Amino acid sequence: MTHISYQLYCSRNSPPLSETLKMLSAAGFKEVEGYGALFDDVDAVKAAFEDTDLKMTSSHIGLDLMEGDPAKAIEIIRDFGMRAAFVPYLQEDERPTDAAGWTAFGERLAKISEPFVAAGIKFGWHNHDFELVATETGEMPLDLMMAAAPDMMLELDLGWVTRAGEDPVAWINKYAGRIAAAHIKDVAPAGENTDEDGWADVGHGTMDWAAIHAALQAAGVDHYVVEHDNPSDHQRMATRSLASASNF
Repeated sequence: MTHISYQLYCSRNSPPLSETLKMLSAAGFKEVEGYGALFDDVDAVKAAFEDTDLKMTSSHIGLDLMEGDPAKAIEIIRDFGMRAAFVPYLQEDERPTDAAGWTAFGERLAKISEPFVAAGIKFGWHNHDFELVATETGEMPLDLMMAAAPDMMLELDLGWVTRAGEDPVAWINKYAGRIAAAHIKDVAPAGENTDEDGWADVGHGTMDWAAIHAALQAAGVDHYVVEHDNPSDHQRMATRSLASASNF
């Protein structure tokens, strides 16, 4: 069974959270994925969930918390009953500039992952496009990171893979067995949806979802997370994207 979730970051510009959760529940979602800023007030987030049947089954959690206070991060993860947590991003000024640096960063992630893996939590990295720009050796940063952190899983963002000029199916096949979740995100035709940063509702863009879905299923990926980085109407996006993802 494939679980289809919704990344709450999509609705960050449409407060309050309680109304977003009601909208998602009405649309047919059962699961959501959190993001770091939500946990500034854990009690408020818990309260927002009380009147819905939604579960937060995974989340993005910042590198600073994962590394600096893993006990607190694990407490949050367990509090919500999550199955997985993903480090979502690395600021541009913090990114390594060569292959050796990316390997070292992967080793750092391997160390960070240890308490989470020990606690039975899937710990992973969520990619953008900068990890898919070849280093001076011709190697991809994402490959170097994954090789250096053998217990780290991957939340493969298929939209960013495509934006990087790479083939999503090839990357799914490469990391079959290590993909804990996939971000289901669509790319608009060139020059369209400029007010939404060139993203599209799932199934309304250029991605070959039949081929991608087949590859994900073959790779044993059962956790799909709908995402759109900048929807002008989050209800439209959520409703249309869920309809598409439910009929891959």
